[in-house]
Amino acid sequence: MEDTQQVKFEKMVYGGDCLGRLADGRAVFVPFVLPGETAEVEITESKERFARGRMVKLVEESPNRITPPCPYFSICGGCYYQHLDYAQQLDLKKDLVRDQLERIGKLTNLPEIPITGSPTAFTYRNQVQFHPVQNENAEASPSLGFNRASSNEVLPIEKCLLISEEMNEILKQIELEADSGIARTAIRMDSDSEIMLVFEGESPEPPELSIELPVSSTYLSPDGRSLNMGGNDALVYRILGKEFLVSPESFFQVNLPVAEEMVNHALALIAGQKNLSILELYSGVGLFSRFLAPHASQLTAIESSPSACFDFAGNLDEFENISLYEGAVEYLLPPLIEQIKPIDLVVLDPPRAGLNAKARQALIDLDPEQIIYISCDPSTLARDLKHFSEAGYSLQSLHAFDMFPQTAHVETIVILQRTQQRNL
Repeated sequence: MEDTQQVKFEKMVYGGDCLGRLADGRAVFVPFVLPGETAEVEITESKERFARGRMVKLVEESPNRITPPCPYFSICGGCYYQHLDYAQQLDLKKDLVRDQLERIGKLTNLPEIPITGSPTAFTYRNQVQFHPVQNENAEASPSLGFNRASSNEVLPIEKCLLISEEMNEILKQIELEADSGIARTAIRMDSDSEIMLVFEGESPEPPELSIELPVSSTYLSPDGRSLNMGGNDALVYRILGKEFLVSPESFFQVNLPVAEEMVNHALALIAGQKNLSILELYSGVGLFSRFLAPHASQLTAIESSPSACFDFAGNLDEFENISLYEGAVEYLLPPLIEQIKPIDLVVLDPPRAGLNAKARQALIDLDPEQIIYISCDPSTLARDLKHFSEAGYSLQSLHAFDMFPQTAHVETIVILQRTQQRNL
């Protein structure tokens, strides 16, 4: 018999879930419900101190609930907030950033947290990744889809509201055979509306593909090689009037207007400062580096992705004051410390896992004057800020950015100032 309970929900928590209390007092986390709502909940995971569940029936509805425009909402695992007005999504994300910084980071007396929203709450993504649908009998159904919520099962998708009409038109026309060997397919569109299909598979060689679409196509093999199958071998993105060439296997921001706002904000934090000795960690293809370089007497960048390093070198070819090191920050930074000290400013944009412990300690040992931390996960940001606070850095400002409307993700940029000189 299913374990179901009627639960009154209290508040949203980071990650997309809403928190309620079971009859025994344990917290239960359930997606797609809102604070103040009552729902019948099936328990899907039960631990000693908490449980997880899924909504079976909504008993009492919040006045804040709106009708989600996407038919896949709550079935697909991509969006979590389509049942909430966009202005309220922004307020929620501000509150969640504050909660993480206070609860995990132990930061107190935080200022008001401004948030910059996306100009468009839908159709903002310039890249999306699909999985093949494992259904040999459904000839008429889409070949691609997203993982279902809380599952690895692939849900066939006919249209995603987060991408443009042009990308959705391409999606409709992609047909994959059951034995294609393709594990993932990304659709990317650049600033010139050029579309690239990026196929990934387990074979070192690409499968036979018949492409009759006006797109470029690339195959990424398991060893990381990018094999051009037709059209352009890179995409062009424009940020604040600057062009960035991006290889198929390189990362670039998926919401260009918000990316521009983030670059502008980072530059405002160092307005008027010149001839800085700058260290940039996780530099990618050089998005922030391109705009930081004019402020630097010397900019040292570290990036682990070979393709991103290749793109970085091309995108910053005009500058003479840049050194780029290819490899993991936790391995490259410790032996570089004595060579690059003193550093005025560190800019870092790590993955969701935040700073590796070795990288974080190396950064503390480097003892820079200022740190600009660009985060895509407030929980790992909070953890890292706690360590920096203990090492003598104070939080000077923080600003949230909604790079991913409708989802549980939020970006944050903070600047830290060294307030205590370390005795090294």
